[in-house]
Amino acid sequence: MARIQRALLSVSDKTGLVPFAQALVASGVELLSTGGTAKVLREAGLPVKDISAHTGFPEMLDGRVKTLHPKIHGGLLYVRGNPAHEEAARAHGITPIDLVVVNLYPFEQTVAKPNVSLHDAIENIDIGGPSMLRSAAKNHVSVTVVVDWADYAQVAEEIKAAGETTLALRQELAAKVFARTAAYDAAIASHLNKVFAGHAEEQLPPALCLQAPLVQSLRYGENPHQKAALYGNFKDYFQQLHGKELSYNNILDLTAALHLITEFADDPPTLAILKHTNPCGVGQGASQREAWDRAFATDRQAPFGGIIAVNQPLDGACAEAIAEIFSEVIVAPDFTGEALAVLQKKKNLRLMKALKSPAGAPGRDVRSVGVESFLMQDRDLRKTRPADLKVVTKRAPTESEMKAMLFGWRIVKHVKSNAIVYVGSDRTLGVGAGQMSRVDASRIAVWKAQEAGLSLEGSVVCSDAYFPFADGLITAAQAGATAAIQPGGSVRDPEVIAAADERGVAMVFTGARHFRH
Repeated sequence: MARIQRALLSVSDKTGLVPFAQALVASGVELLSTGGTAKVLREAGLPVKDISAHTGFPEMLDGRVKTLHPKIHGGLLYVRGNPAHEEAARAHGITPIDLVVVNLYPFEQTVAKPNVSLHDAIENIDIGGPSMLRSAAKNHVSVTVVVDWADYAQVAEEIKAAGETTLALRQELAAKVFARTAAYDAAIASHLNKVFAGHAEEQLPPALCLQAPLVQSLRYGENPHQKAALYGNFKDYFQQLHGKELSYNNILDLTAALHLITEFADDPPTLAILKHTNPCGVGQGASQREAWDRAFATDRQAPFGGIIAVNQPLDGACAEAIAEIFSEVIVAPDFTGEALAVLQKKKNLRLMKALKSPAGAPGRDVRSVGVESFLMQDRDLRKTRPADLKVVTKRAPTESEMKAMLFGWRIVKHVKSNAIVYVGSDRTLGVGAGQMSRVDASRIAVWKAQEAGLSLEGSVVCSDAYFPFADGLITAAQAGATAAIQPGGSVRDPEVIAAADERGVAMVFTGARHFRH
């Protein structure tokens, strides 16, 4: 590649622009630029040539047409060394443009604003920018293209050292361009699909457009032989305060923990312990230490190597208790100085500050099913309140049973199906997760309670889906449960209700299940 002689700079985000342009000028590079970018460069005392002077054609239509010109795209696209291309360039007065620096109109930031108008969204769709980027990236053998100001330093260093950039860097930057323009188009398509559908949030998009920047490469995936990386806006939600790098499984677990603890955002001190995305203990108390004691008492084995989440800033007394066992991650709205002093003694323990609630995240889940196909669904954000419950047995639940029902129902929602959870009014007592039959989930939950030395007498049993047969309810009653909460809706509901009435169990239907695969 010949020495870089001419650069075109047209950026919406001016971060780092002036120092980079100064480095280019110092290396003898001529600057071409547009409107606002040219103004900034001139104010910095740099020589710059307007695009309109280069093309001999004025900017028009409120700036919509300024770089869409053969002297721009010809200068980017012609193949250097190709006789026919070189002759065409000479015949039409096209001079080479060797470096393009463009970042795009802030479409994503614009549509993220509340109540953004369609007009504002449309006006922030960049046309010339993506066109120049794609032209330059296609001809990356001869043209260097920069779409991210974070790459300014390396480009400037290579030009200073050799007058040009290496092919390896140009290839890397070209690939980055196509990733950025693809994400940009995906954001536009996603927003316009929603708007043109009449803001019908219940309507799923006609095409799935995924866009997510690389956050970090991971050491491996679920197992060491699997490569993995994290994409998206993860760092908008979490800040790591301490500990070694997160693993793939850590990320799955801590996001599951945050979703669960968010159910209790407005409650008294609440603490949840999770393992493999399933809660193995949840407790509430007058203090965090009391909440910890109740959660840990549910299962004293599974929490080792687990994830802990709290709904309030973690204090020193609770941190002292947590520090007695090995944990992988603790996630909290914040950590007191006393808590940090205790926990940072464990160099590998990851401390994650939750920066904002996942309740405000986009309301759709997307999952790969591994055959070049994806599933999309609304997130399960349904809340159940006392008024939603239908008493179906002769005996209505007591006030304390009702409190336990509403506590447990928020937990069973986050347990893998088939799921059964036994609870008191402020703690879990036994958890049965991910079983092929509901009665087995109930039996496992009973066994776990027995292993922990916890009595289920007077407990409430929570089932994420209906009892298909009476056996699951009977198992719960035999274990000591006096009340049950379940969705209802089975053809055998009458049999289950009759079994509950025979045993004096109060049962309510929620009318909504919470399967979690």
